[in-house]
Amino acid sequence: MKITKIETLVCHARMRNWVFVKVLTDEPGLFGWGEATLEWHTRAVVGAVEDLAELIVGEDPRRIEHLWQMMYRQHFWHGHGIVRSTAISGIDIALWDIAGKIADMPCSQLWGGPVRDWIRTYCHLGGGRMEDMYETSVDDAKQFGELAREAVEEGYTAMKSMAVPPTMPIEGLRPIRLAEAAVVAMRDAVGDDIDLMVDCHARPSPAMGLKFGKALDPYGLYFFEEPCWPESIEGLAMINQAIATPVATGERITDLTYFQRLFAERGCEVCQFDITHCGGLTASRRIAALADAHRISLAPHNPQGPVSTAASLEFGFSQPGYIICETVHGDVPWRADVVDEGFVVQPEGRIVRPNTRPGLGISINEDEVRKHPFEQELPQRVFYRDGSVGDW
Repeated sequence: MKITKIETLVCHARMRNWVFVKVLTDEPGLFGWGEATLEWHTRAVVGAVEDLAELIVGEDPRRIEHLWQMMYRQHFWHGHGIVRSTAISGIDIALWDIAGKIADMPCSQLWGGPVRDWIRTYCHLGGGRMEDMYETSVDDAKQFGELAREAVEEGYTAMKSMAVPPTMPIEGLRPIRLAEAAVVAMRDAVGDDIDLMVDCHARPSPAMGLKFGKALDPYGLYFFEEPCWPESIEGLAMINQAIATPVATGERITDLTYFQRLFAERGCEVCQFDITHCGGLTASRRIAALADAHRISLAPHNPQGPVSTAASLEFGFSQPGYIICETVHGDVPWRADVVDEGFVVQPEGRIVRPNTRPGLGISINEDEVRKHPFEQELPQRVFYRDGSVGDW
């Protein structure tokens, strides 16, 4: 059996261009789907997939670890840069999809079988609509409460918001009070039985992240995400030690040795590596083993397209440390038109029952994808009051 071709299909979904990767084989009808979505780097990733195809076309798709090593270690540069790592991820996910189809079983069965009966999901406020999740101003605490109530009405028991504004390295009380008011509005709207997460988007410095963390600690957040730059392991560890709320991070990390340092220094309690960025399912299993050794939970980053979601769920059914699946469902109204999914979402509680189809259990409608060709992603730029550059 040989890989004959690797294709990319780009689907514009407003904030992101979903990059679907299709690995074809010389067995009639046997191919796999992966995803390599990377905001504002779409053309670079498509080119990186083409570069990697030169290494593995003609190889046996069943030799997944061997192919991963080739993609990561050959062509001289190691594959942990974000563009190449994302390209590797898309191909690797597709190879696992093929492996499941060959074995005629879901991918989770290949990794030892399901360790749970269902997976809980959480949403972004607004279901992933850019205007609600990313553009609701922290000056409008009432809107945060309304959107949280809407999520509960849709069946969710957990939700995430960006209730922390961009801040300069040191600021006074105003941004802290704004964040606190937004979280209070959500908590008052949905009560204590609903889990709330706050995503700082790595906007604050460690000092400001600590201020935000301490201010929001009394409200029982499920986790406090990216309170400072992921490069600042010491800052993450400081915040994680100083607050009761579990710190979550990892979505921007692609190097296994970095995860090793992050866990050893207890920089987080929840690891959010992104399966479509970190090197795919092969690399995810290595990261999960490291996390398990430190009793750190897994909640993979997943605001991308439907192949990413299927991969995260299959992975979650096989991993004891996996606690919840990030989902978006309202980013574009036609999301469900491009994919047929093998898993079932229970409306009450938004829990997911296992996929029973082979591989990832999904099929992509290529005709629907072609209705949404590449467009440049909407720019997201942040500047502080004095005109200096901030983090989005």
